[in-house]
Amino acid sequence: MIAGGAALALGVGVARADTLVVCSEASPDALNSALTDSNTSFDVSEQIADRLVEMEIGGSKVIPALAESWTISPDGLRYTFKLRHGVKFQSSDKFKPTREMNADDVVFSFTRMYDKANSYHSVSGSTYPMFDDFVAPALKAVSRTSDDTVVFDLKVPSASLLSALTVQSFSIWPAEYAAAMEKAGTPDQFDQAPLGTGPFQLVQYQKDSLLRFRAFQDFWGEKGGMPQRAAKVEQMVFSITKDPAVRFAKLRTGECQVARYPNPADLPAMRATAGIVVPEAPVAAESMLAFRVDKKPFSDRRVREALAISIDFNALLAAVFQGSGVPTASLVPSALWGHNGTLKPRPYDPARAKALLAEAGYPNGFSTDLWAIPVTRAYMPNGRLTAELIQADWAKIGVTAKIVTYEWGEFLRRRRAGEADVTMMGGTWDYPDPSELLVWNTCDAIPGGNNVSHWCNKEFSDLIQQADVVTDQSERARLYEKAQEVFHNEIPGVMFADVKGFAAVRDNVQGFKLHFLGGQPFGGVSLKP
Repeated sequence: MIAGGAALALGVGVARADTLVVCSEASPDALNSALTDSNTSFDVSEQIADRLVEMEIGGSKVIPALAESWTISPDGLRYTFKLRHGVKFQSSDKFKPTREMNADDVVFSFTRMYDKANSYHSVSGSTYPMFDDFVAPALKAVSRTSDDTVVFDLKVPSASLLSALTVQSFSIWPAEYAAAMEKAGTPDQFDQAPLGTGPFQLVQYQKDSLLRFRAFQDFWGEKGGMPQRAAKVEQMVFSITKDPAVRFAKLRTGECQVARYPNPADLPAMRATAGIVVPEAPVAAESMLAFRVDKKPFSDRRVREALAISIDFNALLAAVFQGSGVPTASLVPSALWGHNGTLKPRPYDPARAKALLAEAGYPNGFSTDLWAIPVTRAYMPNGRLTAELIQADWAKIGVTAKIVTYEWGEFLRRRRAGEADVTMMGGTWDYPDPSELLVWNTCDAIPGGNNVSHWCNKEFSDLIQQADVVTDQSERARLYEKAQEVFHNEIPGVMFADVKGFAAVRDNVQGFKLHFLGGQPFGGVSLKP
């Protein structure tokens, strides 16, 4: 927890005019997003830190941020970034920076993740899932050539690297702060009370209650060409409200001005409520039920197919997504290039499912756990209801499913540790390249915990690897489409829906743009007096 926040004379009830209150859906599992792959944590880092490059808010264009410019060598093996001058880090009662951001901070932020000799590598658990999946396979080293120049040397070309660096996990943190906390004997404070260069500074965190931010007055964006990212309110609060119905109630009473991840069932009422508007956007998201293919009975493809075709997805989508999702069999959503629209969901066929189970040696079915995500997401509006519907469908073919869930951070930790045999999983793309979530299904993603099915298919993994080296987008798309066919045929998981995303905001909110590539920015958002 961050100390000192309680001294602020600011409640979390009806907000002051200079306070933006966001009803968010869960507690972050980490405050430093290098340590996680969760969007809840990305939402925090998006406010307090910056990357070398950013994604255009509400769009998919890579734009300069802490790096003013960059060049790529003709062989694609060297990226040289020129850093912005005049960027200040935030401070606290435990740390006062003595200099502005420079190349040392960039080198530290990355070497911490890949260099086991770095004294911070093992701090906070030494888990860097986004780095391990998206940067580590190609990266050789990050080094400085001057105070304002940083070089990324690669082992192999990586067509997705620049887009990947926009993800909040690759934020730049102060090397001076890390050294100060290490000297004080409290290196964990570096991650528990993070200080960045972003438009807001985090001043208080109470798990399952709130995150409190204040505007960072020395934010570089106002003078550095990104005024749209600067804080336009003095204070901001994430009021952690797990129940979407309660988020809607708080929005109606003015206790919050933005409600994240509304329940699709509430959208008609939201649109009909005076003073509330409901922005929507296509979402590049993946949503599936994954099977542990290295464990019986899920190691038998016939069992996986039986479980897939015994779920009545049309009924499930009608009950859970309520118009916010359509059936899909493609790992890549229609909102993103590389979508394979030729793949179709398997038809509902419980009679054939029973026959397949009998053929596989389970004529009387079997028992399993079924993990349900505990938070609302665009890709999964109601994990519990979804699990109950699947549970009922599987009971018809003799499969008994025990529904399991945990608090979000614990759910993620246990799932990454491989405890789940059948689990809901999903995510939104943080940058507009199919590789990001497709790599979750490769052999290399098993050790880091993102490949929760433990499915290791050489053909699939090779296709994904080839696509990241090729620079021609049409050829990359062809490789991704082929990889999706392999996944569809082998059934390590079954897809839920191709979705749209929504938010609900009070009509006095100005400058809010729904963003589904990484964390949601709140810089540039203001309140009408």
